[in-house]
Amino acid sequence: MNQAREAENAELRALQAALAAEHAAVYGYGVVGGRVGSERRTEARTAYDAHRARRDALARAVKDAGAAPVAAAAGYALPFPVPDAPAAIRLAARLEDRVAGVYADLVRASTGERRRGAAEAMREAAVRSVRWSGESVAFPGLAERGGTASGTPAPKA
Repeated sequence: MNQAREAENAELRALQAALAAEHAAVYGYGVVGGRVGSERRTEARTAYDAHRARRDALARAVKDAGAAPVAAAAGYALPFPVPDAPAAIRLAARLEDRVAGVYADLVRASTGERRRGAAEAMREAAVRSVRWSGESVAFPGLAERGGTASGTPAPKA
């Protein structure tokens, strides 16, 4: 396989991974919105809407690349129980950390406008993570690649 084809395949894999993470984030924010307190519900709704928009744009990009977009799972296992607002806030921060990580992969795998868009999505996720958690990292998206964050809810088997 030539180098150009390998790069296209890597970019498509990164697009599909970002799409899968956005599917999980949309699901996760459904849980967050149901548990977070009224003082942060608007913030949760704004994030939910942002992830839906990114998900839809990624699905179009995958189709434009000639592939079938990865479908959302019927359900997702959360990384921990979310019985109350503090847990919902932790989940929101975890979702954003995971999304930042997959967009970091897409930045590495892409060029041009797609790379700029992925970098913007990574930045937005990192900012939302800081808003939810009150903590930041020097290089958003990279800690998740090192295995220090557990990531997005996994599909149920």
